[in-house]
Amino acid sequence: MTDALSAAAEPTRRRILQLLASHPRTVGEIAAEFTVTRSAISQHLLLLAEVGLVDADKVGRQRIYRVRPSGLRQLQAEIDRFWTDELDLLVADAHALHHRENERER
Repeated sequence: MTDALSAAAEPTRRRILQLLASHPRTVGEIAAEFTVTRSAISQHLLLLAEVGLVDADKVGRQRIYRVRPSGLRQLQAEIDRFWTDELDLLVADAHALHHRENERER
């Protein structure tokens, strides 16, 4: 199963989340913004729902999709953890490498 960070990292799903952030939409309204099929958008929405980033309400024959605030908060927390742990180490490594290269040039 995909996690929320991996799901949101995919460009089409990230754009879907951006669209839904402004207001809820139907699959058709979302699909109109893309060159992929409505079926493909439905699959993306299904995955976003599975990882807790979107919810759908059935209204008549349509489903209205909206972002799930609690899912976005969890995604933000995951991004914050990633930044704190992994990227801080990467920045430290880059600084150390830069320092070693400067020492060799002297």
